[in-house]
Amino acid sequence: MVPRKDSLYRIPLSFYTGPMEVLSEVFRGMIKEVLSLLKSETRITEHNVYQQAVPEILPFLDRMIDRYIKGGSGISGMEHLADLYAKAESGKACLLFLEHYSNLDLPLFSYLARKEGGVGKDLTGQVVAIAGRKLNEDSATVAAFAAGYTRVVIFPSRALIDLDAEKDREELVRSNAINRAAMRTLNKIKYEGKIVLVFPSGTRYRPWDPASKRGVREIDSYIKTFDYFCPVGIAGELLHIRQGDMMDDFISEDVVRFAAGAVQGCREFREKARAGAEAEGVEDKKQAAVDELMKVLEGVHAAAFAEREKILAGKI
Repeated sequence: MVPRKDSLYRIPLSFYTGPMEVLSEVFRGMIKEVLSLLKSETRITEHNVYQQAVPEILPFLDRMIDRYIKGGSGISGMEHLADLYAKAESGKACLLFLEHYSNLDLPLFSYLARKEGGVGKDLTGQVVAIAGRKLNEDSATVAAFAAGYTRVVIFPSRALIDLDAEKDREELVRSNAINRAAMRTLNKIKYEGKIVLVFPSGTRYRPWDPASKRGVREIDSYIKTFDYFCPVGIAGELLHIRQGDMMDDFISEDVVRFAAGAVQGCREFREKARAGAEAEGVEDKKQAAVDELMKVLEGVHAAAFAEREKILAGKI
């Protein structure tokens, strides 16, 4: 395998000291057990966009992480997560914005936050993730593992690009119905102490597709309609994306660090971003706000990366 060349945001595969294994092969036995626990309908309609977590699945995901996570992994900035949690508990609408590199990002965050105990454990119990319908519909195995966490499923804009207005009319109607139902659900739960987790890039970062790193324009609507957000950067990863089936991604041992940044008011952040765009003559104010958010995520990513480097160098 040819190691990929990379930047601060991705570590070359040649850097990892542990063996690279194929996810579907390593956990073949576990996959069968998890599939037996999936009881809900995997095809998404306007009637089942809210997918409640299946608690019996979580221990399987924890075991998977236990096998590969290395010492020194953890979350910095827990005080910021505690701040977000307190605001959600007080009835404010709160967002958790995470970078997105693999399908283990949420499981890793949940695992490490629960390991922190206290507010970390409390917070994970209130997280509701925004998930694309692909996680439910493309693979029963992926759907089963995703069912370990509570989700609101949407039909992402990226999935609509190739649809034809005439040939795919039925699918377009379904997508609109799903997204309307998802928004109604979000408007209800966001004031009930839930913390809505969103991946602003809308997809996992693909090294062969630089555009997958950019935040999607629709994220502006989340910033506009919520009260506060907390950005979270990720450095290190157990699961390495490959072209093809999600279950054929590589998995390896690693030190994984998350870094949470200061909680910011959505309204103030958005207004400042839009004012900056106006001053620079940028027409698309919505994308400008999302681009500013991605810059914030770059900052917390750099903090997580620096911590991971010190751990690997034996300086912590």
